[in-house]
Amino acid sequence: MQTLTDGVARFQMDVFPAKAELFAHLATHHTPHTLFIGCSDARVVPEMITGTEPGDLFVIRTAGNLVPAYTPEADGVAASIEYAVAALGVTDIVVCGHSACGAMTALAQGHDLSAAPAVAAWLRHADASRARTAATATGDVGALVRQNVHAQLSNLCTHPSVARALAERTLTLHGWVFDIATGRVDELSATGSALTA
Repeated sequence: MQTLTDGVARFQMDVFPAKAELFAHLATHHTPHTLFIGCSDARVVPEMITGTEPGDLFVIRTAGNLVPAYTPEADGVAASIEYAVAALGVTDIVVCGHSACGAMTALAQGHDLSAAPAVAAWLRHADASRARTAATATGDVGALVRQNVHAQLSNLCTHPSVARALAERTLTLHGWVFDIATGRVDELSATGSALTA
């Protein structure tokens, strides 16, 4: 905890004063251009990867960067997506998977999750990803990570606010995979191949 406290002190002493004008603007304006949906993994830091400033990204982080398909029931992920698209008017959504993902590793390698029932239930949102990967790459974590990004992009399209914005051509979806060891970001094409970003 001391590390965090020291970090806050450094922020208040060094970072905030250097960006005081930006924070004064952000106090009354919230206009991010991109919704970034990434994994909760501590090694994946959206603002660092993208080189963005505070206020640029609206961020949702979930285990496995999973986006449940839309249902009318209350859901924090769905509410955040709807708010970003319908209220804030983001023009882009990035779903970003990453190398060495614990969630995808557990699924690809068939880990026993009986001691973590909430995790096991959450990872059922990756069933389509597993099905897409099973025929060609059973046990291949990298292949599952990529197929999972595609599956979550498909799930995004089930959300009414996203479907509406796509139909109006005011929103673009992007699939990325971040490699922790190299810093490389691959943008996935609609066919599943990678385009280096």
